[in-house]
Amino acid sequence: MGHGHHHPHDHDEASADVAPALDLSIPDSELSPSDVSRRGFLRGAGLLGAGAAASVLATPAAAAAAGLPHSHGPAGGGTRQGGFQWLAGDHHIHTQYSSDAQYRVIDQAKHGRAYGLDWVVITDHGSVAHAKIGVEKVNPDIRATREELRDLLTFQGLEWNIPAAEHATVFVHPGKNEVEVLKQFENAYDGALQPTNATEAQLEATAIAGIKFLGEQVRKRKVEGALFLANHPARRGIDSPHEIRNWRDADPSVAIGFEGAPGHQAAGIKAPNGRGGARGYYDNNPSAASFAGYPLETYRTWGGFDWMTATVGGLWDSLLAEGRAWWITVNSDSHVNYLDQSDRGPGSDFNANGKYNDPVYTGVVNTGAGDFWPGFYGRTSVGATSFSYKAVMDGLRAGRVWVDHGRLIKGLDARVRVAGDRRSATGTPLGGVLHVKRGTATELTLDIDLQNVPNWRQFIPVLKRVDVIAGSGTGPVADKDSFKAPDTKVVKSFEVSPTAKSLKVTYSLGRLDKPFYLRLRGTDGNRTQPGLMGPAVDPYGPGLDVIGDADPWGDLWFYTNPIWVLPK
Repeated sequence: MGHGHHHPHDHDEASADVAPALDLSIPDSELSPSDVSRRGFLRGAGLLGAGAAASVLATPAAAAAAGLPHSHGPAGGGTRQGGFQWLAGDHHIHTQYSSDAQYRVIDQAKHGRAYGLDWVVITDHGSVAHAKIGVEKVNPDIRATREELRDLLTFQGLEWNIPAAEHATVFVHPGKNEVEVLKQFENAYDGALQPTNATEAQLEATAIAGIKFLGEQVRKRKVEGALFLANHPARRGIDSPHEIRNWRDADPSVAIGFEGAPGHQAAGIKAPNGRGGARGYYDNNPSAASFAGYPLETYRTWGGFDWMTATVGGLWDSLLAEGRAWWITVNSDSHVNYLDQSDRGPGSDFNANGKYNDPVYTGVVNTGAGDFWPGFYGRTSVGATSFSYKAVMDGLRAGRVWVDHGRLIKGLDARVRVAGDRRSATGTPLGGVLHVKRGTATELTLDIDLQNVPNWRQFIPVLKRVDVIAGSGTGPVADKDSFKAPDTKVVKSFEVSPTAKSLKVTYSLGRLDKPFYLRLRGTDGNRTQPGLMGPAVDPYGPGLDVIGDADPWGDLWFYTNPIWVLPK
């Protein structure tokens, strides 16, 4: 990628302080007079207090006034497309320190780098054994990997068993306290370590407390940053809509999103060439623990993507329509990789040692594995202002993210601007909020570099269609278990010429009469069907994946995070 000589371990950028007026853990009595007055102003404007930070819609000036993580200027400071350096990564990777995985940290990192990644997060499983020794044990391997692979940013994280819910990636900025903070977090808040008689309400409260704990570690300057992303959210139907909203509200600078598509994408490859299972291992049915309101389609992937993301007008859109900054990612969830020829080291005793012995070559091709190496299939591309740990975390927090499978496209820049504003690098990028006066005309500018080199399956993907999905801003909903956005639909589709090298589009969004947001989606067009909300909402959405016959390479999509347009 030509990053020059930036060394990822030189992370001396100080993170911005949370202004005391905004930090509600500090009582008014301990604030300076000017901070008391600022806090009073923010409270009066509805920008402070329960849930205020969770919505960009309730108060249009909130992003600017409260310095929320997703508000930023119109121009970036990077060197690549649209003024940003787009850094591809994977935030969900397991190693020999997970009870169901096998590879060394350096194995996963080297493969990720070889397959084009700029950053990775090592996320070994939370469990009783892992909580005792896993966080410390893996850390020297992660630090050694940082030294050996200077052009790969290697974060330490873990896969959290969210109390009362599914799993999540939790990771922190590298530093002297990374082990201490992750270990403390896991031992206090991991679902596997909670009392067996805890009620659902107590477990949900523990999850909220865990997210708040991470935010406190940043404010106390223990770590420079901490992020939470919910993993495979619809797989078992146990991440209810109100839990997702509550995670977001607990600390919007930490809880930033969920996997738009799960890992384990090789699991759908037809037997005998593959496992013959379900993409993402999404082959479940509702259980007593599932949220009763979800339809049966929840438990399957759609074009490889999670139902919460894939359904236009569905759960993700219901959050975006409220104005909640909630982002999507993709990753590998790599444990044991398809077509690999290694196995766990002989004589391993995971329970005693908290790790498996280093893998050994077997010469036997593993066609039953469900995973790909990091970067081989899915990637999360983050618009960063530099090649650094902090810039990746800031870009993720800001929602400057697009995701794709199978390297469907090379690059993407999408912005919304006041109509006719043709200054270079103008407009509000992915994740941003554009504030304009009512009646102002706005437009979307889209610039996609189409793929011209083979992906890791050795074919050049062809983008066939790009959809613009838009919905009006409703503000907060009364029912926190709502998962529909009735106003959201595909408003425009662009067919891509098979011989084109790029797609450049300017699309008029009309004059602002009410708040709205938009997001983008693109496909190779191989498998489509009307979306769950009907053809008037989504005429050519992703197809429902078939268990036992879902070739991930035959059905490629990209998705972007949203941009909001709000009245001043």
